[in-house]
Amino acid sequence: MRHSTYLSPIILGILIACSSPTENLEAESPATVYFGGDIITMEGDSPEYVEALVEKDGKILFVGSSAEAMKEAGQGHQMVNLGGKTLVPGFIDGHAHFYNFGAQAITANLLASPDGNVNDIPSLIETLKNWYSKSGIDKTNGWIFGLGFDDAALKENRFPTRHDLDLVNDTLPVMVSHISGHFAVVNTKGLEILEINASTPNPEGGVIRREADGESPNGVLEELAAIPSMLKVLTPSSSDIADFYLDKGQEMAASYGYTTAQEGRAMSNHELLASYADRGNLKLDVVSYIDYAFPQYMESKWNSKDYNNHYRIGGLKLTLDGSPQGRTAWRTTPYLLPPDGQKEGYSGYPAIPEDSEVQRIVDLAYKNNWQLLAHTNGDAAADQLIKAVGNSSQKFGNENRRTVLIHGQLIRQDQLDSLAKYDMVASLFPMHTFYWGDWYKEIIGAEAAQKISPIKSALNKGIHVTSHTDAPVALPNLMMILWTTVNRLSRSGTVMGENERLSPYEALQCITSWSAWQHFEEDKKGTLSPGKLADLVILDKNPLKVDPLTIKEIQVMETIKEGHSIFKRE
Repeated sequence: MRHSTYLSPIILGILIACSSPTENLEAESPATVYFGGDIITMEGDSPEYVEALVEKDGKILFVGSSAEAMKEAGQGHQMVNLGGKTLVPGFIDGHAHFYNFGAQAITANLLASPDGNVNDIPSLIETLKNWYSKSGIDKTNGWIFGLGFDDAALKENRFPTRHDLDLVNDTLPVMVSHISGHFAVVNTKGLEILEINASTPNPEGGVIRREADGESPNGVLEELAAIPSMLKVLTPSSSDIADFYLDKGQEMAASYGYTTAQEGRAMSNHELLASYADRGNLKLDVVSYIDYAFPQYMESKWNSKDYNNHYRIGGLKLTLDGSPQGRTAWRTTPYLLPPDGQKEGYSGYPAIPEDSEVQRIVDLAYKNNWQLLAHTNGDAAADQLIKAVGNSSQKFGNENRRTVLIHGQLIRQDQLDSLAKYDMVASLFPMHTFYWGDWYKEIIGAEAAQKISPIKSALNKGIHVTSHTDAPVALPNLMMILWTTVNRLSRSGTVMGENERLSPYEALQCITSWSAWQHFEEDKKGTLSPGKLADLVILDKNPLKVDPLTIKEIQVMETIKEGHSIFKRE
């Protein structure tokens, strides 16, 4: 293992002198030498440190000793002294919804502490009022809109209803999205505009919650009753507003160290992303996974292993159930605490009830060699997926498909064996241990809660793993993902599955080298290796050396995409 060393003032002076311009300097872009801090290559199963990294023309030219770096950099190169900070590969989230980063940046922040200040329903109402008075509704299609309320964290431990949101405004439509992204609540005016009333039936895969009379909507919409309504509200009404959303989302992503972001369920918003890319507006790479209901986009030029103006389609997205914290995840055993309107014995429900339809979609992906990302939280949904994958593998083969099971909060150990059998990737979600660990104790029981997101078990079984933010479920803060994956502490400080903790290095692999592999990009990204893209992140501290309990306090100081700085903290 090679270790970084800090250059003495004398050596530094010599190096800078060597890098001074000369009269014979060729007319080409100069190389840049990074030195003076911990440079972690992320190559191999244990940390490897080097003294210097050389970037040239957007790629990594050299990593190794300072003396060799100076030779490789040539004349006229630039020097970047890290000043004791840490350099790592650019971050690649295992799963997120990049398109909605902009909405998170623009709309009212309804997250609970520590990411926001909405810890009860009165503060939710007040936050929405304040947002409306400051921001107006010209960029949200005339709606007062907020993202991220969490009934598990609210003092009242319940969803707001239309009556609560009527207190925000009773003449304008109001909508709030649950932190899971699987529920919305609208006020009375909003229900009127969406044409949802007592005679409106529940859609397949969704529920319109009702009041005590069993007919009148109470404002809470679940799953496929909610998601199309949210899309109507948040789809920009003009290209200028669409660009504004994407500008703000890209700024947010870069500030957290993303050099590659995933749009984990693209629908018609693919066209907005493609247009944004076509006009040269993307500074970081975005890979989209197209919802199975929009297969026409899979036939476009964007479906490629290569990026076109920093954008591409990576595969197909299949969603098979809902949210465990919202209790719509589909389980084989009942929830201990059913949600409002449900009876004892309730165990969630499938997004696609017919196995034959699930099989058709998986077959479509396998037949066309499209990578498949499948959202399953409950173990019943995982059973449905594994059965379909097994059948498709027999029909079409299973070599190097890298099918990804997303989330897997309630996945069983025997199902992990099936993932290993079919060489599936497990992109799990240890962030839940902090945000909802205490809530899981109530809704599924303390013993079962200890087994959520079993990422170390998956790794021990030889499964390729990554972790993710699922932003905007929470802020796209990858240091928080690192912290939760390593510590697995709930809000109350309870350790949620001690044996499922990853080491800091493993957790960092989840958002660098392992995530690059998941996306078929390991030859270009994920490690600091010669020939790969110079996608880099500078951190103020080394996550492998600090107290693990302080990892979440680490800040991204600079994000560099292919040699160009796209974010720098003042």
